[in-house]
Amino acid sequence: MTLAAATELATATNEHLAHISNALIYSSMAVYTLAFLAYIAEWLFGSRSKVARTAAALTAQKEAAGAAAPAVAVKSAGGTAVLERPKVVVRSAAGSRDVPDGPGAHGGDQQGDLYGRIAISLTVLAFLVELGGVVARAASVQRAPWGNMYEFNITFSTVAVGVYLALLALKKNVRWIGLFLTTTVLLDLGLAVTVLYTASDQLVPALHSYWLYIHVSTAIFCGAALYVGAVGTLAYLFKDSYENKLAGGGEPGSFAKSVLERLPAAASLDKFAYRINAAVFPLWTFTIIAGSIWAESAWGRYWGWDPKETWAFITWVAYACYLHARSTAGWKGRKAAYIALIAFACYLFNYYGVNIFVGGKHSYAGV
Repeated sequence: MTLAAATELATATNEHLAHISNALIYSSMAVYTLAFLAYIAEWLFGSRSKVARTAAALTAQKEAAGAAAPAVAVKSAGGTAVLERPKVVVRSAAGSRDVPDGPGAHGGDQQGDLYGRIAISLTVLAFLVELGGVVARAASVQRAPWGNMYEFNITFSTVAVGVYLALLALKKNVRWIGLFLTTTVLLDLGLAVTVLYTASDQLVPALHSYWLYIHVSTAIFCGAALYVGAVGTLAYLFKDSYENKLAGGGEPGSFAKSVLERLPAAASLDKFAYRINAAVFPLWTFTIIAGSIWAESAWGRYWGWDPKETWAFITWVAYACYLHARSTAGWKGRKAAYIALIAFACYLFNYYGVNIFVGGKHSYAGV
């Protein structure tokens, strides 16, 4: 076989693998859509159940606190007067309530639980199909599939689903994330195959380095894990507001009761988000360090305040502020949660905003 014939055969093979990758990505979107519908069915059937665990727990705590308040004996002239101990009203610190976790999206309903299990099975299938699409894309370009935003997107969503399934396998109470996850994954893949799609191509010389596998892979994993942490933080804010309203004697709306009662307690959600963010922070630090080492190899300098480098550092500072706020009196709970969401917004802008709207040395292959 001549060199020209071998080259032509290799090109045809790569194109065929690229078509297979595209077909698998579209197929995974179809399966994710079925999983999305199954998760919706789980939530709908779960809404028929009457949970009310949070309200019952907070009411019991309030009654117990009232009954346990001892009287105060005060001696007066000729006798003893018994006075009630004054009640001191303070805002509860984050995680101080003894509130049980909700049962999950199915709300204890058997049919809802069945749809939830079906949704998980479909999520696993979609994950495997999408993973096959990522591997086929890598084979078509004969490199790591992280050379442009399209490849980053399909890998990012795959890893995010992988993190979710891993947490489920570890028996963590995260099944309620499924609906939010499949929604964002479908949006992510829809954006990838329409706006961000880039045909298979080789990397520019600066990216031909083993640091590509180290730096970019850790960045993708960090983003996927931080996404799950951000979902937990957002859910915490809603559930904390719900518990605050109940503790204050308010009456939340029927929709809030139906949805938020089934989520874990605010303290559990806060702890879940914190543990993920705290665990990922050292890895994000390593990602920045690995990137600077790669920059010295590719461009002859460790740090140049390129827009991507700048926003990576801003993201690092934001998460450092969040971790510091968690250990600072007066900043725990909701204030720290707001900082966590701002930090994740910085990560998103570092990826989408910088790549699309800002130029720099990290701009390759269009988007």
